[in-house]
Amino acid sequence: MIKAVIVDDEAKAIQSLSWELNHFNQDIEVIKTFTSPEKAISFLNKTSHVTDCLFLDIQMPTMDGFQFLEKLTNKDFAVVITTAYDEYAIKAIKHEAVDYLLKPVDSDDLSSTIKKLKNLNTKNINYDKLEELFYKFNAESNKQKITINTDGKLIFLHTDDIIFIESDGNYSTIFLNDNQKLVVTKKLKEVHRLLPEKLFFRIHNSFIINLNKVKEFIKTDGYVVMHPNHKIPVARQRKLDFLDRL
Repeated sequence: MIKAVIVDDEAKAIQSLSWELNHFNQDIEVIKTFTSPEKAISFLNKTSHVTDCLFLDIQMPTMDGFQFLEKLTNKDFAVVITTAYDEYAIKAIKHEAVDYLLKPVDSDDLSSTIKKLKNLNTKNINYDKLEELFYKFNAESNKQKITINTDGKLIFLHTDDIIFIESDGNYSTIFLNDNQKLVVTKKLKEVHRLLPEKLFFRIHNSFIINLNKVKEFIKTDGYVVMHPNHKIPVARQRKLDFLDRL
């Protein structure tokens, strides 16, 4: 069953599309509808909600549909653009929408869109199984490699390549060897769960460090120097725990 969310500033448009989806198709369930884009963003960015598809109106008073998509931190679902104007079709494709529907929505067009969603959903099930396999493999390989799921792709990192990780709200920046950086759409605590506890320590609310990469601990100023020359603050309440780990 495909779980769908509808976002449209017109209540009548939501009622019409919901009715079409619920009465003419057994493969899709509308789990939530929103006339407020802001409330919809809040809902969709919560990873606890399982959403397979978003039907999104383009022209809304407070923001358009493309601005809406830019504000999403969790985009692990298909997007179908709904609009009264054909001119948005090309832009919809550039934003990787699965399909677009012209208002008023035609039943045949909707049927075609649902077929695309069903095919996509089947592929996602296979991807989920593959992802589980990768996680299991890396977890059993002595924690030398971790798997990070971000922005619809899996990233594999050797733990020895990680120097430290810095928090930036809903994002985390992973600082790697050779001055490389990797920004992932995960909070710091989510990244921390993936890391081997013996090697990594949360030294500050905003930082996790690789203990093997510590060059110096400057006690007087309360910071550590990481390879090659990164300075990371040590939270006062974590100083003793940090010294115990060295």
